[in-house]
Amino acid sequence: MPSPQILRDIALFVEVAKRLSFSKAAEALDMPVSSLSRRISQFEAEIGIRLLDRTTRRTVLTSAGETYLAQASQLVEDAARSFDELVAQAKGPTGLLKVAAPPDFWAVQHLPDLTAEYSALHEQVHVHLDLQGAKVDLVREDYDLAIISEEPKDASLIVRRVGVTTNRLFAAPDYLEARGRPEHPGDLAEHDIVLPVASRTTTWQFRRDDEVIDATVSGRISCGDRNLARRFAVTGRGITLASDINVERDVSTGRLEPVLPEWQLPATSIYIATTSRLLPAKTRSYIDFVSKRLGGVLSEAGRPPQSTGARSLASRAETVLGLSGKR
Repeated sequence: MPSPQILRDIALFVEVAKRLSFSKAAEALDMPVSSLSRRISQFEAEIGIRLLDRTTRRTVLTSAGETYLAQASQLVEDAARSFDELVAQAKGPTGLLKVAAPPDFWAVQHLPDLTAEYSALHEQVHVHLDLQGAKVDLVREDYDLAIISEEPKDASLIVRRVGVTTNRLFAAPDYLEARGRPEHPGDLAEHDIVLPVASRTTTWQFRRDDEVIDATVSGRISCGDRNLARRFAVTGRGITLASDINVERDVSTGRLEPVLPEWQLPATSIYIATTSRLLPAKTRSYIDFVSKRLGGVLSEAGRPPQSTGARSLASRAETVLGLSGKR
């Protein structure tokens, strides 16, 4: 039977190997770097194999270390999950839960409330919620889970789809008054589009019932941030593609108006990503809670928006036609 110290050293090795940094691992473990380095060196001496090559600039796994990491990680995860299950039986979910989420308007608007509701149900869990604009490295940045708006390319991540956000085109009423309201996707060629890619043109696919149309659009402004694209549209710089849930307040107050609302664009899926299927109780409980609640929020936001701009347009038409007050 291995000594308790060997089991602890295996866990220390996994922390260093995941981050490829003694300083970051020591910070996560709340122990001095010198102590961590000494324990790893003693562990390597006991097994007679070098697992990590370290220089003043970087730490890398040896071939033996890469082979052993998978086995050691599984061992540590199983031990941690077993311990967590025992604690959860007595106290319920407990510990620090680190969650990364996109800085999209829907996340800023809804995740704080959902997280506060979860926290009220699980008083032993401390939730740290971070808005991350860039892609998150769950392992090296030590997050328990990430809520993301695109399926990750990393095949090692475990993803769970929790809902979809419907996408439409939007523009400021002043812009549409000046440039005209498109009635068909082909009309977009005559408009300024705030593009989501670093290019002067892109192609969008529109669907209406059984009709599918590819429309090439262009613009003088592009940006990769959805909130910034929304700002460009609100200030009358052009038409932008946005999720209904991200602009629902702008539509309700008349700052933005749906463009071609009867035409559908491909939806955006929302996922929760983790590094393992063997999750501690705190992570599982948060995923279950947020998945159910967030799915409902996204479904509600998927209904076609009704803007004050559209209503005012109808009122102006009635006035011009002499129909005002005639019902």
